[in-house]
Amino acid sequence: MLDPLKLLEEERRNLNVIGQRSLEQSIPLFNNEQLQVQSRLVDELLMQLYREKRSRK
Repeated sequence: MLDPLKLLEEERRNLNVIGQRSLEQSIPLFNNEQLQVQSRLVDELLMQLYREKRSRK
């Protein structure tokens, strides 16, 4: 299993790639369903890391 932080970094990079492609193709970011799904995934990973960090205190 990947380290949660490394997984987050990888998924953020994927989000940036999708966003860049969308901009290059003049597709509004809010209309790109793939970008929205990836963004939700990144948000969820961030929340998981936050919860884990809070539970350790």
